[in-house]
Amino acid sequence: MAENEIMIDASPEEVWAVLADPQTFDDWVLGAQNVRDADDSWPAVGSKLHHSTGVGPLTVDDETRVEEAVPPTRLVLLAKVGPIGEFRITLELRGADGQTTLFMQEDPVGGVAAHTPGTDSAITARNTISLGRLKKLAEGTATARP
Repeated sequence: MAENEIMIDASPEEVWAVLADPQTFDDWVLGAQNVRDADDSWPAVGSKLHHSTGVGPLTVDDETRVEEAVPPTRLVLLAKVGPIGEFRITLELRGADGQTTLFMQEDPVGGVAAHTPGTDSAITARNTISLGRLKKLAEGTATARP
C-alpha cells in the first residue's frame, strides 16, 4: 500500500471543493489526461468519473467510482486503469486552524499492478506529485496547464 501525506493551507471544505469538482481531476491527478464525462451526482457514493489515463499517445479510457464519501473528511475511490489494474484510493482530510492535513492511501487491488513488485514505491512517487498539484489548486496558487 502506498501512503502519502501533505499539509495544505486551506480548510477541509476548500480541499473537498477541489475533490468534488470533476473538472479539476486531470489538473491534479498525475497521468490523467482528460475528463470525458462525470455523473451529475459526483462525488456521491456510486457515481463515476470517466477519464483517459496515460502518457502521450499511449492512453486508455477508464473510470473512477466513488465507494465512500463523507464530506469534507473522507473520500474512497476505486480507479480502473485498463489492463494495468484497479486501485483503491482513500483520502482522509483533517483540519485545524484553517489548514488541512491530507492523508492518501492507494492500494492496487486487481490486475497486473496488484501482482507487480515495486508498484507501491512507484505509486508513492506519483502521488507525491499529485498531492502537490492538489495543494496548489486548493490554495489557489495553481497555474493553468497547457
